[in-house]
Amino acid sequence: MASRPLPPYPNGWYAVGLSSELSRGAVLSRPFMGGELVVYRTRSGVARAVPPYCPHLGAHLGHGGRVDGELLVCPFHSFAYDVSGACVRTGYGTKPPAPARLDQRPLRESNGLLLAWHGRRAPAWVVPEVDPGGWTALRCRSFVLRDHPQETTENSVDLGHFAIVHGYRNVRMLGDAVTDGPCLRTAFAVEQPLPWSWSALAFEFDTEIYGLGYSLVNLRVPRLDLEARLWVLPTPIDDRRLPLRLAASLRAPSRQLPARRFVEAALTELVLFGLARGAKQDFPIWENKRYVERPALAAGDGPIGLYRRWARQFYDEWTTADDEPQAADEQPAAAPLADVG
Repeated sequence: MASRPLPPYPNGWYAVGLSSELSRGAVLSRPFMGGELVVYRTRSGVARAVPPYCPHLGAHLGHGGRVDGELLVCPFHSFAYDVSGACVRTGYGTKPPAPARLDQRPLRESNGLLLAWHGRRAPAWVVPEVDPGGWTALRCRSFVLRDHPQETTENSVDLGHFAIVHGYRNVRMLGDAVTDGPCLRTAFAVEQPLPWSWSALAFEFDTEIYGLGYSLVNLRVPRLDLEARLWVLPTPIDDRRLPLRLAASLRAPSRQLPARRFVEAALTELVLFGLARGAKQDFPIWENKRYVERPALAAGDGPIGLYRRWARQFYDEWTTADDEPQAADEQPAAAPLADVG
């Protein structure tokens, strides 16, 4: 990208993996906000996120660290830390030194995801839970891009590009974009022309965006009697790159099907394929565009100005120029992630 004036690490909850990736006794290392996190799960099932280096002599806990019951054990001198971060034993049987303590980074398991908090202050809000009953297991794909989470999430309110980049027609809002603290909600519908006929398939989307790292898109395809939950999850790993995780879950068919689990998994994978295919159409634009601080907006763009004003709350200090648009004919409502439908 030619320019990146946005502060690189907005506050909020960001995905560092799926809950299913972190089995009991597992220790994982994840790049995160210019550094790393070590995520582990105790034998009783408690998940924790901590800084990567042992405070004793600096060994990396994600390379050779292990879980011993409810303790995380350093590979270098077997210093062991409990789930509060306190060192409770050394490898020599001597008294643990008081400074040997691991800071705890806020970590939540929500909707099948491992969400880590980034921010100077303790989290004041959480991502709400959705009922998993009657839905297929979460499936996920991940891509590493040169981009910023505000830019990828802005895609969900960029109404104008849905027809031009993704080939949708009859794009229409089903309600105004609404902000509520850390949440921004949108609703819209589109039609996808079918290549084998003159007809089109209608899609309806309700999107809930919590911060700049978590978007949940509720998809309905009435003609196919299909409902899906789609997650779009950008997580900065440094000041220029992020893994974009795309995840999907389907409402399980109510009728009994032969080889039901196989069919459900295949259908979920098919929807995830469509999600990824749409997102990939945006990748070359995202990776090569620049952030325009004062966009000259036109009618049909969607509420990009509203989105940017809402997004400012996730930065400790705003360092860019005024983001107010140069045109006052902005549409009153946003379009959610049609491009990844």
